[in-house]
Amino acid sequence: MEKHLGLKTLLVLLVLLLSISISEQLQSSSQANILSRIRNLLNYPNVLSNWNNDTDFCNTEPSSSVTVICYEDNITQLHIIGSKGAPQLHNFSIDSFVTTLVELPSLKVLRLVSLGLYGPLPSKLSRLSSLEILDLSSNFFHSNIPREISSLTSLQSLILDGNKFTGRLPNGLGSLVVLAVLSVKNNSLDGHLPDMLGSLHNLRVLSLSRNNFTGDVPDLSGVENLQVLDLEDNSLGPKFPQVSSKIQSIVLRNNKFTAGIPEKVQSYHQLEHMDISSNRFMGPFPPSLLSLPSITYLNVAGNKLTGMLFDDNQCNAGLDFVDLSTNLLSGRLPSCLLTGPKDRIVRYSNNCLATGGGTQHPFSFCRNEALAVGILPHHHKHIPGSKVVLALIICGSIIGGVVLVCATIIVVRKFLAKIATPRKTTRSIVENAASTYTSKLFTDASKIPLFFPS
Repeated sequence: MEKHLGLKTLLVLLVLLLSISISEQLQSSSQANILSRIRNLLNYPNVLSNWNNDTDFCNTEPSSSVTVICYEDNITQLHIIGSKGAPQLHNFSIDSFVTTLVELPSLKVLRLVSLGLYGPLPSKLSRLSSLEILDLSSNFFHSNIPREISSLTSLQSLILDGNKFTGRLPNGLGSLVVLAVLSVKNNSLDGHLPDMLGSLHNLRVLSLSRNNFTGDVPDLSGVENLQVLDLEDNSLGPKFPQVSSKIQSIVLRNNKFTAGIPEKVQSYHQLEHMDISSNRFMGPFPPSLLSLPSITYLNVAGNKLTGMLFDDNQCNAGLDFVDLSTNLLSGRLPSCLLTGPKDRIVRYSNNCLATGGGTQHPFSFCRNEALAVGILPHHHKHIPGSKVVLALIICGSIIGGVVLVCATIIVVRKFLAKIATPRKTTRSIVENAASTYTSKLFTDASKIPLFFPS
């Protein structure tokens, strides 16, 4: 009896093992079929030329172009990187392609870069609920970023660079509480940046450059781990963005910022890269930016920054690039910029510095330019008693006007007395004058033209 039960148990175990093995083989076969269909839908790109029906995808050697990673025979990562500048695919259906992708529900990392994909991004992509990294950069996706993408609550990196997305950033992105990287560079997105960006407390990289965003940047000072802020080539402004002191890179180049550089920037001790060039920043340039402990790149060119520089201003020894050109700076270029490492690049033309010779404007130019845009106050506003001086000027003008009127009346009276003599020529002049000017005009001395008889 016991032997009989033992044989039964053994048979059951064998059946279970066989069923598991068959199930895994079927699952593996199913996923292999999905990858084969993906290759077909991509029109057999060169990077997938090694894929065939016999490929053991979960055990292939990863490369810089193609990587498939599995966990317990489930595909968890799929990286397919095409050639840079790949053209738009022909006879391609983005809907069919995404429908196939979502048959890989265990995907955590999906990178499909430079493959010529195009069309509106289907909302059904949100069915890949396990996604942690989504990179669809350098393709031809257009229309709005689907709001359903905010349901991917495990998403840590969202990279959509180099496409043709339009419209605004979805407000729902604020629900991606673990998002660390948000990059949508080089698209056609527009409108104001949503305030929800300030609630992404785990965000480390925010890259929105080369779009059409407008208005002020939301308050990001509560995003305590933000390290990279790249807003180049938009229409943002006028206020300098508020960020935390942990920031390492700020790029605001080519926007519409007009306010001054806030004093807090001088306390960004981890700041390595700062580019605020080609804006309309006004107000004083803080020389202490040159000596920030981590700074290696500083570009403030093409603004209206004012202030005096001195020989003894300090510089960080690791500063590799400095561009102060085309501002309203005066004084002398700090000697530390002239005596630093040979490979350091320093530009400072089109200011009013004593250093630089013919590449500099005279001091008066910078002062007049600053006055014209209201950066510097007019001198008389700072002189005590200026109101008295102004009153004296007004009084003097009034007295001068009265004297001029009186002198005019005297001259006219003398002239009338002369023409009253019985000389034919003079009488003719008086008669002509009397017929031209009314008695009313004669009584208004300010309106009488002066005659100088020969």
